[in-house]
Amino acid sequence: MTNQDTQYVNDTQEWLVKSVIGLNLCPFAKSVHVKEQIRYTVSQATTVEALLEDLAQELEHLAETSAEKTDTTLLIHPHVLQDFMDYNEFLDLADGLLEQLDLDGQLQIASFHPQYQFAGTEVDDITNFTNRSPYPTLHILREDSLDKAVEAFPEADAIFETNIATMQKLGIEGWKKLFK
Repeated sequence: MTNQDTQYVNDTQEWLVKSVIGLNLCPFAKSVHVKEQIRYTVSQATTVEALLEDLAQELEHLAETSAEKTDTTLLIHPHVLQDFMDYNEFLDLADGLLEQLDLDGQLQIASFHPQYQFAGTEVDDITNFTNRSPYPTLHILREDSLDKAVEAFPEADAIFETNIATMQKLGIEGWKKLFK
């Protein structure tokens, strides 16, 4: 791993700890973080095609690895899909790859991006920040692990609403203070 790759991973881990875990945006993240079951991979891809190849490799790796060793993967891709709209369109290709590899129903892909924007929101709406990572990142999750986490967290349906309230209370200035 290059020094720059190490920086991408460190920035992503800081974001995960301070926002995703620190603000409890995902109540399931702390456990896999503490158990060191998150695989961080930095893609050198500069094209969509190369990123799809890296994604295929990571999907297959996670499918072939025990959940106890690696429960989830964050594929950080800082050199491609910097524009959110391009990234958002890529997600259809990513889902198609899951089907092509016959891994849909076993794995799923969540999306994070520095410019993340939910449909129907303004660019600077604080609720978008729940999915704003330092770099474009594909989060590969195991369906089984997600099902177990939801079973253990009886109010899983309320996570989205809780996140909105948390972010609105925090505000843009509070978000900026997290990362000073």
